[in-house]
Amino acid sequence: MSKTTKALIVIALILIIDQVFKIWIKTTMMLGEEHKILGDWFILHFTENNGMAFGMEFWGKNGKYLLTIFRVAAVIGIGWYLRHLIKLRAHTGLIISISLILAGAIGNIIDSVFYGVLFNHSLHQVAELFPENGGYSSLLQGKVVDMLYFPVLEGYYPEWFPFKSGERFIFFRPVFNIADSAITTGVAFILVFQKRFFKHIN
Repeated sequence: MSKTTKALIVIALILIIDQVFKIWIKTTMMLGEEHKILGDWFILHFTENNGMAFGMEFWGKNGKYLLTIFRVAAVIGIGWYLRHLIKLRAHTGLIISISLILAGAIGNIIDSVFYGVLFNHSLHQVAELFPENGGYSSLLQGKVVDMLYFPVLEGYYPEWFPFKSGERFIFFRPVFNIADSAITTGVAFILVFQKRFFKHIN
């Protein structure tokens, strides 16, 4: 199997799993609803990300347009780099890692670009796909669907702690999705195996 084929398979699998999971969450759960999978350690918690990572937002709708355009440009750049690595016959592990990052980025872009027109809102109701009255927003104004929540450790910061003393903490607090996981995994592989991956690249 060629490296191009391997890359395409990884990208296709991540995109299919990511989008199927997101559509299932969106069409079966209301915003804020959750289901415990493994006790209090693994929870499906439906939330939506309006902007950048961890729900940050900036500059309203114009900021959202700029963010989406930036993401599209980044995906084009990553795609070009992946093609370049394949031509250089780079290490298969590096190609798979970049493919994971590319697939994750595309997965979240699909939400940002299309979900606003494909679904109605999820607040106090289960959203419909292709609603008669149109979507909850316009093209490029969609929200990214997140659902994976792993609050593995909960407690309180000790009183002697230099900041947030006595406040409650949760690890791991962020809610994320399959696309985010793919990006994180790809980056982690590159960091851990960088010497092996880049050994023969000029």
